[in-house]
Amino acid sequence: MRSGLRGVSRNVFLLGVVSLFGDVSSEMVVPLLPAFLVALGGGAEALGIIEGAAEATASFFKYLSGRWADRARRLLPMAIGGYAIAAAVRPLLALAAHPWHVFAVRCVDRVGKGIRTSPRDKLLAASADRDRLAEAYSFHRGMDHLGAAMGPLLATALLLWWPGRLRLVFALAAVPGALAVALLFAVRETPTSPSPSPSTFPSPSPSPSPSPSTPTSSSPSTSVSGPPRRLLASIFLFTLGNSTDALLLLRAQGLGVPTALLPALWTVLHVVRAATSWPLGRLADRLGRRASLAAGWGWYAFCYSGFAAASAPWHAWVLFVAYGPVAGLTEGTERALVVSSVGAERRGRALGVYNLVSGFGLLAASVLAGEVWDHVSPAAALGLGASLAAAAAVLLLARPGAPQPA
Repeated sequence: MRSGLRGVSRNVFLLGVVSLFGDVSSEMVVPLLPAFLVALGGGAEALGIIEGAAEATASFFKYLSGRWADRARRLLPMAIGGYAIAAAVRPLLALAAHPWHVFAVRCVDRVGKGIRTSPRDKLLAASADRDRLAEAYSFHRGMDHLGAAMGPLLATALLLWWPGRLRLVFALAAVPGALAVALLFAVRETPTSPSPSPSTFPSPSPSPSPSPSTPTSSSPSTSVSGPPRRLLASIFLFTLGNSTDALLLLRAQGLGVPTALLPALWTVLHVVRAATSWPLGRLADRLGRRASLAAGWGWYAFCYSGFAAASAPWHAWVLFVAYGPVAGLTEGTERALVVSSVGAERRGRALGVYNLVSGFGLLAASVLAGEVWDHVSPAAALGLGASLAAAAAVLLLARPGAPQPA
């Protein structure tokens, strides 16, 4: 059954709305964390460690949940449980008195994210046509970013009403989190027989690689054992330079953007992401996913070079707008490339491996960027991110060698 949005199924639409509310809850909190950590005695290094460890925790559980998803008859219970954990623990930030309290809450929050993400992404893949995978994932990510735009606006409104009451905002983040959990019960899923363990799969016969002229072909996947190593290596290299976006808020603050306007700046970023994700995902399905991903990484390198060279508050506003389309070019496309490289029975594991690789890359990136930021300079940390993104784009497009998904 299709929704009123062309090419978007009912499940894809509902899961998008679930993510919208989930991100309203999360992004009421995240833009305020840098200032909150500073008030608790932390800094860029603490922020990098907290956010990097939180994302690494999420990635480890994404890998585990991906393997579970290939063995489970139903995916929804795992998704519901993951959203429920995050919705329950996130408001506990209102009680934090030390940076390590923030560390603990963020890590448990990300356990919930890890448990839900791979099963949800596998359910998304099962709810979309094969030649519209990037579109489905990008629509979902667009709704996610729309929630990420609404969350800071709501936080700003609450802070204007109750100035300085950051802890109250953290507590009220429980409301949209609960709505996300409730909406999941409207998603329809047809139970399936659990897939056998990897060791019991018969050896597959080789399948032809897709024609370069038909990047969105619905022909069988090019690999059933796992995503291509070169694709994973490129993603890992890019992720090493893709430190937490919270550091960009610190950069904006250092350029002179007032703390009270940081949620508004975060909102601008996610409005652009929400507006561009779906159309850029559709474009990737039509023009080629690898080229779209490389273009996104190249644009990331350009934007991070701009952040490194910025010297005035207005530069931050322009750069946050310019940085927004990176998500539309990369997030859905990465997932579509990974999912289309394996058979349907291996999608959960493939998504888990992808999330594990990108998550631990993000841990290293955030810690590395925080160290360079504090001990060298913000410009050096941002310049390093730009260089790694450019190198990843070159690696993705160079030496095609083994067949790659479109």
